[in-house]
Amino acid sequence: MHFTSEQRLDGGVLEREFTLGEIPGILWTPASASAPVPLILLGHPPLGLRKMYPRLVDRAKHAAADGFAAATIELPGSGDRPRWAAADQARADLRRAMVAGEPVSDEIIDALILPLVEKSVPEWQAALDTLLSLPEIGGPVGYSGGVISIGIRLAVVEPRIVAAGFFAGSFVPRAMFEEARQITIPLHVLLQWDDEGNDRQVALDLFDAFGSKKKTLHANMGGHTGVPQFAGDAANQFFTRHLK
Repeated sequence: MHFTSEQRLDGGVLEREFTLGEIPGILWTPASASAPVPLILLGHPPLGLRKMYPRLVDRAKHAAADGFAAATIELPGSGDRPRWAAADQARADLRRAMVAGEPVSDEIIDALILPLVEKSVPEWQAALDTLLSLPEIGGPVGYSGGVISIGIRLAVVEPRIVAAGFFAGSFVPRAMFEEARQITIPLHVLLQWDDEGNDRQVALDLFDAFGSKKKTLHANMGGHTGVPQFAGDAANQFFTRHLK
C-alpha cells in the first residue's frame, strides 16, 4: 500500500488516499484513538470513487464519530482504472433495456454482476489484508453498502467480516441466492420501498434467503436516493452493536 495524499477533515478525521497495486482507495481514521480501532469496508456502486466521494466521505465521518476506521477501493473497470469492455457492454445492454421499458433479463443481470463479483472480491480481500496490518486498525471488520452481490460473496468467503449492512438497491443474479443461504453473520438490510431500479419482490425474497439468525430489514418509503437520515443512523447503531 502506497499513501498518495492525506488531509484532515471536520472533526479531525484523517483521510488518506492510497494505491494498492493498480487499485486506488481511500482510508479514513478517527482523530484520536488509544488502541487499534474496528474497520468498516464501504461498498459502493461501479460509478467511480470521484463521483461517489460525497456520499462515501459522509458515511466515513459517521463511522469515525462512532470510533471506527472506514476504507473503500475503486471497483474494476470504474473511475481511473482501465476500461473493461465486457462490463461496458453489460451496462450498455442494461441502459437499452431500461430506456425501452423492457424487463431486465437474467442474462443481462448475470453479465453485469457475476464477473464484477469474481474480480472485485479478491481485491477487497487483498485490501483487507493490508489495512489490518496497519497499527491503527485492529478489527473486527464490517462491510457496508455497495453492490449487494459483492457483499454477499464477501460475507460467505471472508471470516474476518463479522457483520454486514446491505442496501437492497442493485440487481441480484439468481445464482447469488444459494450463497445468501450460507451467510450466518448479523445483517442489517436497507430497502427503499419505491426504488425505481430495484425489484422489490426479489429484494424481499433475498432477505428471506439469508441464512443469518440475526437479520433486520429496514424498509422505508421513497426511491433509490431518498434514504432518510434516520435509516443511516440505524445502520450506524447496528455496527456499534456488533463491532464493539
